[in-house]
Amino acid sequence: MRPILLKGHERSITHVRYSREGDLLFTASKAYQPNVWYSDNGERVGTYKGHNGSVWSLDVSYNTQFLATAGADSYSKLFDTETAKELSSFLHRAPVRWVSFCEGGKRLATVTDQVMGKDATINIYDIRSGSLIREINSPGIKIHQAHWGPGNRTIFATLDDCSVTVFDPDTTSPDKIVKRVQAHRKPAHCLSFSQDKTHFLTASADHSVKLFDTATLDNLKTYETEIPVNAAAISPLKDLILFGGGQSAETVTMSRADATQFKLRFYHKIFEKEVASISGHFGPVNTVAFAPDGSFASGGEDGFVRVHNLEDPSFFYMGDFDEYDDFDLDY
Repeated sequence: MRPILLKGHERSITHVRYSREGDLLFTASKAYQPNVWYSDNGERVGTYKGHNGSVWSLDVSYNTQFLATAGADSYSKLFDTETAKELSSFLHRAPVRWVSFCEGGKRLATVTDQVMGKDATINIYDIRSGSLIREINSPGIKIHQAHWGPGNRTIFATLDDCSVTVFDPDTTSPDKIVKRVQAHRKPAHCLSFSQDKTHFLTASADHSVKLFDTATLDNLKTYETEIPVNAAAISPLKDLILFGGGQSAETVTMSRADATQFKLRFYHKIFEKEVASISGHFGPVNTVAFAPDGSFASGGEDGFVRVHNLEDPSFFYMGDFDEYDDFDLDY
């Protein structure tokens, strides 16, 4: 299972995202141009031009027709996936940190930074008309990510106050908060749903990943590690959690950081035990994603995207847990 290394970005990788079928992999970086690749062989298919700053996030619609991007240039853009033609450009009052299609792809949620006295906001756009439908403000608190909940009835957001906050995207009431849970001791930078959205993960700088019930926000499981965690994902096939992180890029050169902290780590979802780790990145891991067939990709501060295609579906033995032996994969 030797990984495919994708070196199509000149700067650190910020986000990786598979299409629904898993045949395409979309990548964004602190450079200006997101890329799309064939996930099976790493061939670059194309580039999406239009931003004039770092691209922090991207999302692809359910039918892979549209690609949405979030940029530090205060624009969120909508592209035709096949032709790379820019279809819409949404100007915000601050840099755009996150973007997410709703189920069905008719609405788009974007997250803006809290800068220069402006509140962080979640902005909801109608894709067909290009109009701003609703704006959800977060006074004095930065928003990291915002994801549509089951049936588009809610939006789940990770905030800088260490909480996961659930908003109502349809109400016109000033109080749009449905519920909130104090998830971590430090801010959670990542939220990732299971395939059926019955549960979700949060990854935090407090060295933990937590599993929550979507309906109740009850904390179901906690996965402790020795590193700050930047990104996490739930396997679509096995009871596995994948996450990555490491000491922040700003402090790596100021201390004696070793490469082991930049490994990808697999934990058993039920038993909360580390079952595997994979070396490769030589900087903090910023983003991870699973393909529908269980393959996975990661992107790091080192500027590399690493794609791991599983040729043997039984690569992770998931039988009697007592028979597990931890193992390392070093390339």
